[in-house]
Amino acid sequence: MAALGWFTRRRRPATERSVLAGEASAEAARKSSAETPAPQPPAEPEFPVVGDERAAAFFDLDNTVMQGAAIFHFGRGLYKRHFFRKRELARFAWQQTWFRVAGVEDPAHMEDVRSSALSIVKGHRVSELMSIGEEIYDEYMADRIWPGTRALAQAHLDAGQRVWLVTAAPVETATIIARRLGLTGALGTVAESVGGVYTGRLVGEPLHGPAKAEAVRALATAEGLDLSRCAAYSDSANDIPMLSIVGHPYAVNPDTRLRKHAREHSWRLRDYRTGRKAAKIGIPAAAGVGAVAGGTAAAVALHRRRR
Repeated sequence: MAALGWFTRRRRPATERSVLAGEASAEAARKSSAETPAPQPPAEPEFPVVGDERAAAFFDLDNTVMQGAAIFHFGRGLYKRHFFRKRELARFAWQQTWFRVAGVEDPAHMEDVRSSALSIVKGHRVSELMSIGEEIYDEYMADRIWPGTRALAQAHLDAGQRVWLVTAAPVETATIIARRLGLTGALGTVAESVGGVYTGRLVGEPLHGPAKAEAVRALATAEGLDLSRCAAYSDSANDIPMLSIVGHPYAVNPDTRLRKHAREHSWRLRDYRTGRKAAKIGIPAAAGVGAVAGGTAAAVALHRRRR
């Protein structure tokens, strides 16, 4: 009985024993986890996928691949070559400034922009503008390519994928830039030409906003691409339709609206600007001033049909 009493006196209350058991278990767990490396999250799939011939990449041009608007730089080159007068240059500059301040597209205003700019190239030969375009690229554009975006495009090329520019700038201007960067080609606004001479009219509408998405869809069908495996890159909320139809959308140097949309939809963000936030430059891809202010695209397809 004495022994039993001794045992009874030394028994700890149930609650205290539970606490000790819990502490001992926790300590053992800590030691075990220290000895066994914590599992790592699964690695992100390689992208772009090497050898995926049904994938391609589509890049907006203005402020995505190039700092500023291609059409504005082209206009500078044409002014230098006396294609138009100071009064017209001032008007074009004002139209650029208006959009930067307003940040919206008024249909009547944009129609005025297109009409005035198209009149500049009316009557000029396509071959003449193409030759001048090569010179203007070297003078004003070559040093304005974003290295970061250029590296993204090169990654797709290195993976064996095709890379296209998609822009409201003139298709032949965009084609010059694409060729200089070693890209596959370009989709851009097409201006009508007859006999190799610009008529001052567009073929359809500027390649802007939803029109870009339609162009990408058409090209994907013709080239046998799977859009769910393709990527698209842009800085502008105007290109949300194009970004939304691919499996890998990227917001590059995004404006405020696109940045918000990208975050809401878990799209990837890339920003290659430094210092203070870069100001939005120029009319969005000239909002269809594409075939504008010189370097306006030739309607190659239309011209072939008419021959």
